[in-house]
Amino acid sequence: MLRGLTVEQARRAVSAEFDKAAIETPDLDARILVGEVLKLDLTGLIVSHDRTLDDREAACLEGFMRRRLSGEPVARILGRKEFWGLPLAVSRETLVPRPDTETVVEAALEALRHDNRIKDCLRIADLGTGTGAILLALLSELPHAEGIGTDINPAVLITAGLNAESLGLGARAVFVESDYAAALEGPFDLIVSNPPYIAAGDIEGLAIEVRTHDPHIALNGGADGLDAYRAIIPQARRLLRGGGILVVEIGQNQGPEVARIMAENGLVFDGTTKADMNGVERALTAINPLF
Repeated sequence: MLRGLTVEQARRAVSAEFDKAAIETPDLDARILVGEVLKLDLTGLIVSHDRTLDDREAACLEGFMRRRLSGEPVARILGRKEFWGLPLAVSRETLVPRPDTETVVEAALEALRHDNRIKDCLRIADLGTGTGAILLALLSELPHAEGIGTDINPAVLITAGLNAESLGLGARAVFVESDYAAALEGPFDLIVSNPPYIAAGDIEGLAIEVRTHDPHIALNGGADGLDAYRAIIPQARRLLRGGGILVVEIGQNQGPEVARIMAENGLVFDGTTKADMNGVERALTAINPLF
């Protein structure tokens, strides 16, 4: 299909196929995949627009196109995803980091700035760390902080550790196998988490990129989507020092229930939430009382 085409013709052909399949961002996905095959950035693609693809390049691009048409996300095809400006490796066992989750980083940094603690020697825990995205983003902004990321899947921890090393953050980040914070000892200044929060019965209704390619253990929040919060919030109450901060990502309309669980466990929620780019309440912050 793509043999004999120029770079620009191939990009347009791939984009047209994605558009016919109702892929949300056909032009962007096509450009990224063509760039990956040719190892060219946007400028390189423009400069090389009239170069003809060789047989190997055409075959590779056709393979990528078929995978994307089957619903596989671009990040899984590439094996990497940018989060908070940081390039992160992803694996079959990890969620693909999403822009929505950057609200957790933003909310945590805002809470620390409010307390004038940005430059402190902070101890951070990231529960259910996946690729390590949240922890590594925070460490990139907090030069005196160190952190622990936990996950129940040892294979996930390998990916997170490799990401930390590749970003030069390996000396300040460790990753341990744990059911959220069960294996940790406090105190911590900040605990963050993007836990599973999809109600079990809703998973099959998710986009194919998610329901088919993301690990269900990282999606399934139990019958009502709140099981992880019932585990994490009591653990955070135990592990946070007085004045310590908990920030969790939440699903749509889960704010009141998560805030209730926080209050039941002695954490103080002041009503402040952080919305994502679509205006959806996405991050909730609570404080462990000083007494």
